[in-house]
Amino acid sequence: QVELVESGGGLVQAGDSLRLSCAASARTFGMRTMGWFRQAPGKERDFVAGITWNGDHNYADSVKGRFTISRDNAKNTAYLQMNSLKPEDTAVYYCAAKPGIIIETRGANYPYWGQGTQVTVSS
Repeated sequence: QVELVESGGGLVQAGDSLRLSCAASARTFGMRTMGWFRQAPGKERDFVAGITWNGDHNYADSVKGRFTISRDNAKNTAYLQMNSLKPEDTAVYYCAAKPGIIIETRGANYPYWGQGTQVTVSS
């Protein structure tokens, strides 16, 4: 069964850091590209960052320089290190997986999704 499980969310203050983890079943992690998306209340789900199996990555402009995506293929886990958090980063963060090595920014191109983890940044 294909499965992605996120963890690491929480309530922090502006300027703090968090690291999200996405544990994938072996079959899911065979998907070449992993992505992180987020959805704030009343807004659409937006692309945050993506990484291919060999480490190529891409970021949304809003998080460049603050967030870092990585993956540990031996542990079947992807990570999102979030630094200098801002209140506008508050959202539910989702991990997603897709075949192929193109980092798509549209969520519809990712067939597998986790359940999401809440990140709340207070001012």
